[in-house]
Amino acid sequence: MSSARPSAHAAVRADFVQLWGRLGPFWGVTPTAAKVYAELIASSEARSGEELAAALQLSRGGVSMATRELVDWGLVRVERPGGTRRLVYSIEAEPERVIRAIVATRKRREWDPMLEHLRTWRAELARERSREAQSLHTRLGEIEALVAWVGELAEGFLRGGLVPRLGLAALAAVARKRIKKGSR
Repeated sequence: MSSARPSAHAAVRADFVQLWGRLGPFWGVTPTAAKVYAELIASSEARSGEELAAALQLSRGGVSMATRELVDWGLVRVERPGGTRRLVYSIEAEPERVIRAIVATRKRREWDPMLEHLRTWRAELARERSREAQSLHTRLGEIEALVAWVGELAEGFLRGGLVPRLGLAALAAVARKRIKKGSR
């Protein structure tokens, strides 16, 4: 009695999807969205929600929520093939666009609200004269300055300021060439 061993492709794909699912929460996405994204990365073609659900053993509703999250991040595109009601999903394949989408989403979800809160809290603390209030006001001011600076860097990156001069597109091209040559 011999058990069929999965192909290297199937084994690596399964491991990749599981790893991505575990890492997703560290990146700000749900484990399900991370698994769906990994499955799409590993796919050579666009996939329907039904195909993704079957491949990942997830509910169609779970896949639908995950793909909406990924579309919101700008990591996945949704298309409707001509003459059908079926939606298919594919990854944004251009690395520079992926990085810009991630930075824009993280800024919108994390940095902008943090900066807004810091400014509100500092305005409230400015009216108090206690040593503790003034100390917290000062510390929050230092954090605000740093968050504002990072936000400005992100805005410059998203506008195409500093990053093109640093050559993000060139770095992505070099990485692609290295992969094609098989270098590490």
